[in-house]
Amino acid sequence: MKIDDCFYIGYITKTKGLKGEVQVFFEYEEPEDLTLKTVFADINGKLIPYFISSYKLQNNQTGLFYFDDVDHIDRAEKLVRKKLYLPNTEKPVRDENEFLITDLKGFIVHDKTAGELGEIIEIHEYPQQFVAVVPYKFREIMFPLNDDLIVEIDEEAGIVNVDLPDGLIDLYINE
Repeated sequence: MKIDDCFYIGYITKTKGLKGEVQVFFEYEEPEDLTLKTVFADINGKLIPYFISSYKLQNNQTGLFYFDDVDHIDRAEKLVRKKLYLPNTEKPVRDENEFLITDLKGFIVHDKTAGELGEIIEIHEYPQQFVAVVPYKFREIMFPLNDDLIVEIDEEAGIVNVDLPDGLIDLYINE
């Protein structure tokens, strides 16, 4: 299995107890939609399958997992900070009317003060928020994609209207 044939779901944050239980932090938006029978851990650039014997999802984007053959804390500790993947064939199908924040990639950004900034070329996903990357005046500027800054999204025109805080753009272009 290659990473190109898979999609990233999260990573193992820590061990729990002495019997090999681990905590997984999900960066995948809706972990409850995933089919969790086997996950693939990225170990030294190779995807190694881990068969799930039991798990319990939490409300905070985490879950507690037991894997077959990981029955002691010593074995579980080797998995901490490893990224987890599922095969693309197990990726949940989105409703065609569903619009995610990551769908803003390729949209043109218009700031209330600065006017047109450019096209969103990348969206970074962090545990607390999504951050857009836009080339502007030969520099890349970054700003969070949240309800406080987004004024309006025009899906048909491919435009995101934002109201960025004073001085944010200047941080990037005035060096």
